Amino acid sequence: MSKIAALVLAGGSARRLGCLDKPLLDLGGQPMLGRILGRLGLPDIAISANGDPDRFAAFDRPVLDDGAFVGQGPLAGLLAGLEWADPLGAAALLTIPGDTPFVPTRLVDRLAPAPACAASNGRIHHLVALWPVSCRHALRALLATPGRRDIRHFAERIGMRSVDFGAMKHDPFTNINTPEELAAARAMLGEQGQEGAA
Repeated sequence: MSKIAALVLAGGSARRLGCLDKPLLDLGGQPMLGRILGRLGLPDIAISANGDPDRFAAFDRPVLDDGAFVGQGPLAGLLAGLEWADPLGAAALLTIPGDTPFVPTRLVDRLAPAPACAASNGRIHHLVALWPVSCRHALRALLATPGRRDIRHFAERIGMRSVDFGAMKHDPFTNINTPEELAAARAMLGEQGQEGAA
C-alpha cells in the first residue's frame, strides 16, 4: 500500500461544551485526542487547529492552521493537511474529526483506495475519509473562488465513494458535541472495560 498520512481535525468552538477544545477533554483517563492518535496507528499524523498551537504540545505532532483560508471551515483544514502530506511522499490523507474517539483501528485498510469515506447506521461521514493528496489542486482552486464550502460538495466533485461499516449498537463514528454525549462516551468506556474483565 502507498504511504498514507493522517490529519485530526481539531477545530470548532464546542459551544455546547463550554467552548473547550473537545479533543483535550478527558475520556478514560486520557485526552480524547490521545485516544484517537493511538487508534490510527500511522507514523505521520498532524493536527488541524487554529489559535495557539502550544495547547497541543504534549502530543508532539505538527499543528497546521488554515493559513490564507482561515474561516472557510473544514475544507481549509483539509487543504492544509494535503499540502503538508505532499512533501512527505504520501499518496493519500486520512481525516478524522477530533471528537470521534471510537474510530475503528485499521480504518485505512477498510477505506483504501482513496477517495472514500465511512458510512454507518444510515449516515455518511464525509470527514472520516481517505483523500488523494493529488486533489489538493482542485481544493485550492475551489477555496480561491466564491461558492459552496461544504465538505460533501467537494467529496462528490472528486468522486468519493462510501464504505458501509453497517449498523452497530455503539457507532464508532459518533461525535461528542454535548455534555450528555460526553457522559455517554465515558459510560461506554466503562462498559467496555467491564466486558473485557469478564
